[in-house]
Amino acid sequence: MNSATEPNELAGKVVLVTGGSRGMGREMVHAFAARGAHVVIASRKLDACEEVATEVREAYGVRALPVAFNVSSWEDCDRLVETVYAELGQVDVLINNAGLSPLYPSLSEVSESLFDKVIGVNLRGPFRLTAVIGERMAAADGGSIINIGSIEAIRVQTHALPYAAAKAGLHILTEGFAQAYGPKVRVNTIQAGAFLTDISSNWPEGLQEEMEKKIALGRCATPDEVVGAVLFFATGASSYATGALLRLDGGWQ
Repeated sequence: MNSATEPNELAGKVVLVTGGSRGMGREMVHAFAARGAHVVIASRKLDACEEVATEVREAYGVRALPVAFNVSSWEDCDRLVETVYAELGQVDVLINNAGLSPLYPSLSEVSESLFDKVIGVNLRGPFRLTAVIGERMAAADGGSIINIGSIEAIRVQTHALPYAAAKAGLHILTEGFAQAYGPKVRVNTIQAGAFLTDISSNWPEGLQEEMEKKIALGRCATPDEVVGAVLFFATGASSYATGALLRLDGGWQ
């Protein structure tokens, strides 16, 4: 039987979601926990991670490990990996979801520290986590690594240029790590469009309406609409997909 049809395929698996305490990440955590997976909620604020961990333990009876970390910190990434393997023994699915796209008044006023922070969160952290966890997956029973990219990587807007550059870099990491850790580890990217998360509450006035004019479906997405694509890449439903890029942007033009 094809593993894509197995109803309990994710039961007992360990799924690590960065940026898992809110928005799309929180939706992913709940989706995996509802299917019997043990989850790691890794984000900047421990209390927010603990809140989601309590939710899924009570709702689904799975193990949930909250870990506070700064994804842009090499040291914190290594500490996260050591903590997860010490507590849960493995990682079967890694989702590099944490992201940051701060506003700035103009391109010339992007400071060195802001630029470095954006690259650190959106590119350096995913590189380090994928390198270390991917190596462990490849030495064990394999696994799936899913990067959450952005439409900005190919449809860049000037208000998010450093972010767009970092997300474009994820495309390269996806293909490179797929080659490095195959055949046991699959690495894919979901290129997300405009999602209405807490980040969108800080969009400049009129930006949502402007973006929706470019979207074939005529609307921005709700956070739960990422779940189907994530489950696809995490399971045998995508058994022959690696180094792939899936646009999940409502038909952005």
